[in-house]
Amino acid sequence: MRILFTHVNFPAQFRNLASLLGRDPGNEVVFATQEERPEWNIPGVRKVVYVPERPEQAPEQALMRRFRNTEKKAEAALRAMLQLRAQGFVPDVIYGHSGWGSTMFLQDVFPEAAFMGYFEWFYGADSADMRFSGKPLSLEARTEVRVNNLPILADLAACDQGICPTRWQLEQFPAEFRSKISVIHDGLDTNYFSPDAASRMVLPGLDLSGASEIVTYATRGMEPYRGFPQFLEAAVEVVRKRPECHVVIGGSDRSCYGAPPAPGKTWKEVLVERLRPDPERIHFVGALPYAHYLTLLQASSVHVYLTRPFVLSWSFLEALSCGCLVVASDTEPVREVATDGHNVLMTDFRSPQAIAARIIEALENRSHLRNVREEARRTVVNGYDLRKLLPLQVDTLRKTVEKRGIKISSL
Repeated sequence: MRILFTHVNFPAQFRNLASLLGRDPGNEVVFATQEERPEWNIPGVRKVVYVPERPEQAPEQALMRRFRNTEKKAEAALRAMLQLRAQGFVPDVIYGHSGWGSTMFLQDVFPEAAFMGYFEWFYGADSADMRFSGKPLSLEARTEVRVNNLPILADLAACDQGICPTRWQLEQFPAEFRSKISVIHDGLDTNYFSPDAASRMVLPGLDLSGASEIVTYATRGMEPYRGFPQFLEAAVEVVRKRPECHVVIGGSDRSCYGAPPAPGKTWKEVLVERLRPDPERIHFVGALPYAHYLTLLQASSVHVYLTRPFVLSWSFLEALSCGCLVVASDTEPVREVATDGHNVLMTDFRSPQAIAARIIEALENRSHLRNVREEARRTVVNGYDLRKLLPLQVDTLRKTVEKRGIKISSL
């Protein structure tokens, strides 16, 4: 079978499925992406990189700039796919992440192909995410939300089948489209993300192998959506009250979601300047490769995961899978997976004082909370293991192709 994946990042949520399909010599797998990372390659998967043109710097409203950015991504993907078709590649199925516009015209290039959409999030001006701040959105903000949904709505109307990773995320989509979407999480390798009681916190430039208490936090970007301001304030309080405690923070100094605090500033810069965390006790280790990230989780005494009512992070499930003692925000995406006192300890996302108190409680009672760690691991093994979910993904892909009457010789 011929499969075309598309995502602005490579390989993102399609890493495991693309790897599995690429190993089968009966398949021809192409991955169209905007992000060229030469270090990332998947055997049996051909990477096609498209580069959107920069929108002209015309004096226009932010609303129109969003239209232009979406348009440029769609145009770049369209040009790349026309070249791909001219080279003789016509997919049986397109599996694309919806949201940026790059999937918008693919069915016009390949009308023969079935289209399966990965639907991660639908923006709502009155959603739990937008209500979380407690402030009404301005008219400009509401219109921006609507513009964000335009490429998603186009894909919802056009797709043969949709996939969404969690039930709560599915509930954000308009009710009239939900019947087209199945809830199947990406899954994670629970053999890799597993507990190791002998692990010690030794990372490049940081040796905490002798530390008795280590609080960890991991994020793609240090930003309010993942509670970084509240966490860092809580961390300062924890190390003040726990003289033997160290805090290790993994992640990039950037904003993946939402705006930076000020032009030319990052949230980390602003918060470090205000809070002045002790560099001998609070350690920023940057973005980590998988092996070092695994060490961070396995050697953790207490791991903290915070999120607004938004997309559930892989890092949360990875921490649970490693049997971490997790202090997590009492927010909707977490509640789908976890229950306070059962497999996590929950806390108030908005309150650094409450976060600090729950971390200290966890540190003081670690020996009595082994069952919470065990249930955390069991939750992921039972519900989010890649070995169970990958066959569901393959079966859904196959059924989507067959519904279009396309005959396939493998998969």
